[in-house]
Amino acid sequence: MTFKRYSGAGAGALALSLVLVLPALAQTAAPAAGAETPAAAADFASAKDTAFIFNSLLFLMGGFLVMWMAAGFAMLEAGLVRTKNVSMQCLKNVALYAIAGIMYLLVGYNLMYTNVDGGFFGSFGVYGWPAAGTANEGDYAVASDWFFQMVFVATAASIVSGTLAERIKLWPFLLFTVILTGFMYPITGSWKWGKGWLDVMGFSDFAGSTLVHSVGGWAALAGALVLGARRGKYGPDGAVHPLPGSSMPLATLGTFILWLGWFGFNGASQLAMGTNADVSDIARIFANTNLAACGGVVAAILLTQAIYKKVDITMALNGALAGLVSITAEPLTPAPVAAIIIGAIGGIIVVLAVPMLDKLKIDDVVGAIPVHLLAGIWGTLAVPLTNDETSFGTQIIGILAYGVFTFGISLVVWFVLKATMGIRVSAEEEALGLDKAEIGVEAYPEFSGSGMRS
Repeated sequence: MTFKRYSGAGAGALALSLVLVLPALAQTAAPAAGAETPAAAADFASAKDTAFIFNSLLFLMGGFLVMWMAAGFAMLEAGLVRTKNVSMQCLKNVALYAIAGIMYLLVGYNLMYTNVDGGFFGSFGVYGWPAAGTANEGDYAVASDWFFQMVFVATAASIVSGTLAERIKLWPFLLFTVILTGFMYPITGSWKWGKGWLDVMGFSDFAGSTLVHSVGGWAALAGALVLGARRGKYGPDGAVHPLPGSSMPLATLGTFILWLGWFGFNGASQLAMGTNADVSDIARIFANTNLAACGGVVAAILLTQAIYKKVDITMALNGALAGLVSITAEPLTPAPVAAIIIGAIGGIIVVLAVPMLDKLKIDDVVGAIPVHLLAGIWGTLAVPLTNDETSFGTQIIGILAYGVFTFGISLVVWFVLKATMGIRVSAEEEALGLDKAEIGVEAYPEFSGSGMRS
């Protein structure tokens, strides 16, 4: 009985509502003759425009992630140098990023990408993009591509900064950065990414294990040989004297920043985000990049424990970076387990190469040569293991070509700088610290007494 009474009341209410509402609906449904119909809904963007938007967004997002790696290098280097040289490393990283941006606009981009046509370099000239308000042609915004390519140049220069820390003068280093970012890197970059002679041959380097990391590593190695080791690093009897860094927390922060930035470095190197397949590949690249870094860390931890009976935090940090460098040449095709193995081998390379460099008395303050040069070579050699469209022979030719050119030109430039203006600070300045001697601003003045009031 209760249910029936409720149903009857509900039916009555519904009938009353219909009586009141239907006349209004009838009026709006049948406009008077000659009246204008409502405006049509705005058209959605075409598939081509949508792809253009997402491709450009990929370049911009990837670009600011790679730009953030400049902060990672600065913090890593600040943590691995001694307290008296921290401000100098921060200054060098800010300066080299700015120089890279200007040089890549003035000459670098055109040398790398314009009219290469299977050759050895492009054309000279200032690069530019369409004026404000102009619709860009092609598959992406022109300036977004330039920005994404530019931040890679700064990465190569940052590698050199860390190796030569604590004893190189500021201005010779900056002049070398001008040459590296404006000419050396763009010329070698054109060989593959600019559709130059190595690209025609079939050389493969997806995101830059060789084009970026080993180029920076070769330049750093040449500089380390010409510059010499820090005073006190190696004893006359061959003993190696550790010179501990200022801050492991800073170095760890720098490593995590670099790890984060690497998702832009590798992921955005897909160069397209306009289709389901592209986005699926980007996600795969992210996952493989992360797994390779994990493999590098674990391998470095296990190996240092086995060899030294203690785990070295600097080896663990560089193991992560070596894993990232190793997977950069081909982050798309490996299966997840393969990505871990590729990264782990990079971590092993670091642990074994650091003492090897010390035996050769090559002083690499932050371990950039094992991480970027040696792991970069390994990653490039590993490409055919997972990508059957490549060959070991072509990969070796590319590695040798980049090494001979970059190392050879870098040696010449370093020797010229040494002969003309000098590249190394004096013994007194090195002992005092470059913060005081070169730039006059200490990172931690309260620890040295300079910032204390009498």
